[in-house]
Amino acid sequence: MSSTKERRAFRHLRTVEWWSGAWRWVLYAFAAVAATYFLLDRGAQGGAMFAIVIAAFVIAASLTTSKPLAIALFAMPGLMISQRIGIGGGDLSVSDAALAAAFGTAVLLGERPYSTPVRRILWLNLMYQFATLFTVIVNPYVANTFEWFHAWLLVSGALIVGWAVGAAGYARTALSLLVFTACVIAVVTLVHAAAQYATGNFGPVAPAWPIPMHKNFVGTVFAFAAIVVYINPDWVGWTKGWSRLAFWLLVAGVIVSQSRQALIGLMAAIMIAVIRRSTSRRSRVLVLVLLIPAAWLIVSMVVEQIQSQNQHNSVFQRLDWFREVYHYWREAPFFGHGLRYWREPGSLGYQPPQGELEVLASAGLVGLAAFVVMCIGILLVLWHVDPRFGTLAFAVVLSRLMQAQFDLFWVAAQVSIPFVIAGICLGAMAREQRRSEAESAPRPASIGPPAHIAR
Repeated sequence: MSSTKERRAFRHLRTVEWWSGAWRWVLYAFAAVAATYFLLDRGAQGGAMFAIVIAAFVIAASLTTSKPLAIALFAMPGLMISQRIGIGGGDLSVSDAALAAAFGTAVLLGERPYSTPVRRILWLNLMYQFATLFTVIVNPYVANTFEWFHAWLLVSGALIVGWAVGAAGYARTALSLLVFTACVIAVVTLVHAAAQYATGNFGPVAPAWPIPMHKNFVGTVFAFAAIVVYINPDWVGWTKGWSRLAFWLLVAGVIVSQSRQALIGLMAAIMIAVIRRSTSRRSRVLVLVLLIPAAWLIVSMVVEQIQSQNQHNSVFQRLDWFREVYHYWREAPFFGHGLRYWREPGSLGYQPPQGELEVLASAGLVGLAAFVVMCIGILLVLWHVDPRFGTLAFAVVLSRLMQAQFDLFWVAAQVSIPFVIAGICLGAMAREQRRSEAESAPRPASIGPPAHIAR
């Protein structure tokens, strides 16, 4: 029996070594082709930015032999780059490309079998994918089919990437990369805010350098990172001083972005964190200090827009969009108009600014029912996970679902980041469970001289 296990382990090791070498050379070839494409097609400024990203993946590929998941780790900061690259007309972002590279690495080199919570989430997402397959068949156009695979990658692909990183023991490194990248963007945003406020403009702030970003993108990214450092699980091992500094820096970034959905998602996640763990009086005061001004800011911004009676502000514009999308959905109630229908000629030219409404118009009643079941099911799975690991996973996914009630849902990084974080939590939990089982397993008795000789 032991020899059989040894042979299986040896074959698995050889397979990992072969795939790590093959994957590295594939990345080299991709880097050469992509670098040429971007430098010729995008010009100096855009080409330089993407050349930096590609160089990072080439470096990661060169490290794959010693660290098989180096590409997945290098992809963590790339998840927060929203710049479009548009390969093949698919309107992909750098975040999508980073996730795809990390997913390939995780599938080929990641640990298996997946834990029970991971498998359950994968099945729930597969059920949603099966339901939306009907709209792909009924509405045959390229963007519909492309988005069907893209949506699966954003949920299941991101979860598998996070699982592989966490199960391999890189949970702290991966989360640190995500949070550090968000903090860097937050510093840039705050500097930009200071310059903007100095001119008397107190509107929403989003960085325009090194690449332009939308306020709702940076706001939600800051919210995800703030949730991570606020919960600060003991298995991550960050110091309290550093986590508090990062938390308030990220909260300041959310506030200056004036992203209402990010504030709402952050508030919901923090309340969950307080409910699920025993907190001191000081922690409860901190929550009140954060939640009361955040709630006041959200209400005041909405009231101000309603009182202005400006039919073109975000509140009245959304009401108009809701009515238009509702009437458009009635033309195809069961299977919808197809994923990313707004890019097709003759359709509504915008993505519905609400998660369930978007799914309803895209995939009809069949897709919406599966979407609701998937979201509730994923939350239930994460809620029943050990709170040491499940609190962060549940809070960050809930935050994304809350954000989607007030804005777009299927946006690359804003979906993939929370599921990567959830996967990291589940992978870290599985790794700790395996370690505990190994330590508690009975060890074989040591071989020594017979008892009468020993005496």
